[in-house]
Amino acid sequence: MILRIVGGVVAAVFLGAIAYLNLSTVGRIYLPSGTGITAKQLCSMVFVSRLDEDFARQAYIDPLLGNAADLLSVSVNHDRQSVKASVFGLFWRQHAIYREGLGCTLDRGGRQFDRDLAIPFDQDFTPLELDSAHRDANFDVEAINAALDQAFADSVPAMRHTLGVAVLHQGRLVAERYAPQANRNTRFLGWSMTKSATATLAGVLVQDGDITLDHVPASFEGLEDRQDITLENLLRMNAGLAIREGNDGTDPNSQMLFTQRDMAAFAATRERLHAPGEHWEYMSGNTVLATRALQDQMGGTLEDQVIAMRERLFEPLGMHTAVMEPDASGTLIGSSYMYATAHDWARLAQLYLDGGLVDGERLIPANWPDLATDATPGSADPYGLGFWNPPASNNLPSGTYTMHGFQSQLAFIMPEQELIVVRFGATNYVSSGSYDLARSIAAALRPAEPAPAE
Repeated sequence: MILRIVGGVVAAVFLGAIAYLNLSTVGRIYLPSGTGITAKQLCSMVFVSRLDEDFARQAYIDPLLGNAADLLSVSVNHDRQSVKASVFGLFWRQHAIYREGLGCTLDRGGRQFDRDLAIPFDQDFTPLELDSAHRDANFDVEAINAALDQAFADSVPAMRHTLGVAVLHQGRLVAERYAPQANRNTRFLGWSMTKSATATLAGVLVQDGDITLDHVPASFEGLEDRQDITLENLLRMNAGLAIREGNDGTDPNSQMLFTQRDMAAFAATRERLHAPGEHWEYMSGNTVLATRALQDQMGGTLEDQVIAMRERLFEPLGMHTAVMEPDASGTLIGSSYMYATAHDWARLAQLYLDGGLVDGERLIPANWPDLATDATPGSADPYGLGFWNPPASNNLPSGTYTMHGFQSQLAFIMPEQELIVVRFGATNYVSSGSYDLARSIAAALRPAEPAPAE
């Protein structure tokens, strides 16, 4: 009898603890975010980027979880192309599924989620060819190689994890290098570099007359106090909604990315803290809402929208590897989840050096590069339409601006030098050396010879 009573008390305490956890921030956000980021990111790293699963966990994921990583049970099913993660194999289970052309999505149920949908690419990746003659004529090659050596140098244990670098000059590939875990066919996660792609997609739709920057997204229909929030507010991060991004696993951004089936609905219905344009704060939920607004202009189904995005943005640039992943409701996560090869990310950046033209045809408005780099009042570093302007203290060439993503994903756009430097990796808690790399590559460029006198 006593044993039964003790057993009942223990069971009651255990169930009570679980109930308390489920109602707390730890149970509602932190632990689901931990299993969510593990399942989703490992799925993408293995089936989109084609990285080794042990390396992906060790470099990209576990450093973000800290001691919580030891609590997780993770299984990768290569036959079904899916990943499951849970706490102790029992609690806060999350399941990510890979779909061709769409990448990985946390399966959170709902009729909108079609597990069997696939959108194959019509064309294979076409790599850029190294133009060694152009490189030798314009650069100190030894200085380039030294810069690359330094970029890939790492400590023990490795924390920098530079995986891929590519350099374009005047649109020509002049340098590239990859770590043993990657190669020129690897699709690299851009994290928030994806915001720059979304802003560029907005430029395409503005150029084609489908949308304007003062458009109010349909996500705000029925929310009367949101009708003054525009697409430009969302792209500039001054919409005034409470979608705080703290990257601590308990913030609204973590809740949105790793626990929500419909991320746009979550972001749209957050509390309003400021009038549009009044307060700048970097929050990925803004760009999720902007992406939803752009999707709505490109067709009625996710398949229509993905095909339209490829045809209107990626294919004209020769980008045949770009994958932007959706959530379970079909919203493309234009804030965080685009994957592409280093060459294709560089092609996106090159569009800005080319003034928005592709083979003489205008893809984005002539003033779009200026809008993209026009500092939003109150922004850090400062921030424009999906692009950053590094402060002068970084000692980059004048006029340099960047696409910038978590874990030091970077594209440096240097108009005066006609240079693009892209760097990808999984850097945690140390300097990636990316800014040193960009400065060194720019310094390796030989001064242009003066034109002969007539």
